[in-house]
Amino acid sequence: MSVQAVYIHIPFCHEICHYCDFAKMYYHEGIADSYLDSLNKEISMYIKEEPVSVRTIYIGGGTPTSLNENQLEKLFQTISNYFNVEEVEEFTIEANPGEFHEGHVKLMAQYGINRVSLGVQVLDNDYLKEMNRIHTVDDVERSVKLLQQYGLTNISMDFIYALPSQTLEHFETTLKKALSFDLPHYSSYALQIEPKTVFYMRYQKGKLSKPKEEVEAQMFHSLVDLMEEQGLQHYEVSNFSKPGYESKHNLTYWDNVPYYAFGAGAHGYLKGERYVNLRPVNHYEDQIKQGSKPVLHSEEVTLKEQVEEEMFLGLRRKSGVSDDQFQKRYGFSFFNLYGNEINYLVNKGWIIQQGDTISMTRDGMLFGNDVFASFLISDDVWVQKFPIDSHS
Repeated sequence: MSVQAVYIHIPFCHEICHYCDFAKMYYHEGIADSYLDSLNKEISMYIKEEPVSVRTIYIGGGTPTSLNENQLEKLFQTISNYFNVEEVEEFTIEANPGEFHEGHVKLMAQYGINRVSLGVQVLDNDYLKEMNRIHTVDDVERSVKLLQQYGLTNISMDFIYALPSQTLEHFETTLKKALSFDLPHYSSYALQIEPKTVFYMRYQKGKLSKPKEEVEAQMFHSLVDLMEEQGLQHYEVSNFSKPGYESKHNLTYWDNVPYYAFGAGAHGYLKGERYVNLRPVNHYEDQIKQGSKPVLHSEEVTLKEQVEEEMFLGLRRKSGVSDDQFQKRYGFSFFNLYGNEINYLVNKGWIIQQGDTISMTRDGMLFGNDVFASFLISDDVWVQKFPIDSHS
């Protein structure tokens, strides 16, 4: 199976958001220069000859737009050296409102960026300050106009809900403001309080509280209702788009197919192995200086794990998992393996079966982790079903 997607991680931020546990560090011009050199060397360890063709490229972070103009151009040139950018269907960069200016946008347009993911999170200045975001609501409007001025109209906005002390009415206000931009794509995720974040420390000390579960559930239902009223399709648990504007890159992940990943802390999937790069930037760079790939850990994905991932990644999509497609990939029916689990989840009202396809209901999406856990297979059951492949 050919590799169709590339993820590139830029770990720098001008400020660290209080909820974020991604691989990141404060921006420093000299460290960023050195990092981009290392990134170039890492990619050269995988792409050794002519530039390769892929369907999608995604530059994430951290904050890619924390780079200055010269650094951003250097990054784009590196990508162009190794990948046939002119053939890429979707070339996305993450950006923070108010952080980039006209020079950044000119470079984006010049080097083939055709999709921008804006990290908005909430449209309320007090909440933005509480989250340690560096932009304001006015910055969002200015940033959208600037991108559109240069023909970058394929814009996605990201939001977080179930913020500390947030009410349903407050979240709906943000959503309605966001939808007034009439953009082709929106993503929205419930806040997860992750270890080693400022929010986590406050939560542990009793200084921060999340909305009750029933309020969070109401927010999710309201999210789906408002998006669908605007003609946006709910194509994945947390993602909504106008027809034809689904994130092709993210669909690569949910389709469980191989992809390159470069940069500190990046996760990739190549030749049947999942790998994770070293996360601290200095460790990442040291490994590359020694002439080695900066991989912290890699692991062959067994047939059992492929099957499990196929189910819970596929179920994230509204279209669900087709048994016909599953059989073409694995040679057997998932109904033979998961019959009892599927019946249980159908009776719970968490999944539905239509023909040969199963998919999550809206209630199922609220309990997604419980649904996904149902498709984890014990080693004993796997050996009973597939004794020949038990060590695959």
